Amino acid sequence: MKAGVLYGIKDIKCVDIEEPTLKSDDDVKVEVCYCGICGSDIPRVNAGSAHYFPIVLGHEFSGIIKEVGKNVKNVKVGDHVSVAPLIPCDNCIDCKNGNYSLCKNYTFIGSRIQGGFAEYVVVPSKNVVKFKDEVDFKEGAMFEPSTVALHGIRCADYKDGENVLVIGCGTIGAFTIQWLKILGAKKITVSVRSQRSAELAKRLGADCVLFSTSENFVDEANMVTNSRGFDYVFDAVGSQETIFDSFKTVANKGTIAMIGTPIDEVKFSVKMWEYINRKEFHLTGSWMSYSYPFPGSEWTDTKEAFETGKLKLDDEMINKIYDLENIENAFEDIDKKKPSGRTLIKIKK
Repeated sequence: MKAGVLYGIKDIKCVDIEEPTLKSDDDVKVEVCYCGICGSDIPRVNAGSAHYFPIVLGHEFSGIIKEVGKNVKNVKVGDHVSVAPLIPCDNCIDCKNGNYSLCKNYTFIGSRIQGGFAEYVVVPSKNVVKFKDEVDFKEGAMFEPSTVALHGIRCADYKDGENVLVIGCGTIGAFTIQWLKILGAKKITVSVRSQRSAELAKRLGADCVLFSTSENFVDEANMVTNSRGFDYVFDAVGSQETIFDSFKTVANKGTIAMIGTPIDEVKFSVKMWEYINRKEFHLTGSWMSYSYPFPGSEWTDTKEAFETGKLKLDDEMINKIYDLENIENAFEDIDKKKPSGRTLIKIKK
């Protein structure tokens, strides 16, 4: 089969490799249709942070069931599916408590074992989420980032009808906006850096858009909340700047959820720490997107929201689509242009 194999730093090629076979009676084989390039894939390819070489990356993918083990009951050949990439150990204390995202001994499709930048992938049947044929395979490849956004909202113990700020309108930010709209947020404000992102945020349900590049950003945020601050802030970026912005704009006793992952060092100044003390806000992290029963309601709710049209894949959420044969060009272009939308690799012709 064809696969995008990473051999070393900035050395990814489409080559022929052996097609995988079922390893157990509980496995399924998926013919991959689309696979997204996650932000975490970029340093694995361009900065050498992959666990090992060679490896086939890709963990945001959809496809068609081509083969099932004899114990498999939840899907059949021909079903359209998205794949939850986490494979928890099921034995550690976090797994036993249903906190699969926090598993201490997990493996992961597309970073530790073969992923979706390939024509076929073999995965445990419990990891596939069937969706209706009316859902596009491009949408199916977006299930994983949607679940990450929803998991972050739940980590914040969000209550509907509150005043919220979403920082960033990349893929995760875009889904965070939509989920907050679905969940009944009273007023959704979004902080962005570009006019393109501002227009996308408004189409997805933002009531107000602020530009974080403005010298008066904090004053403008205060105008939105009458200087009270936002009840909830969801940082979908995770940079030094956006973390500080969340501290400045959250309300006293409010909640901040860090969904974005920093790629550079974050340093806490005395002033930043003072915000933590003086505002007594609640700060939570958010990691991956799983809960009990595995893979969790984040995944089933995402499936249902796409099937009913509540969640939408706006054209601006996709940067560009590359054929698998051009996967090397996809990562080169991302390295040069730093696009805000998701780049997709089209696998099935």
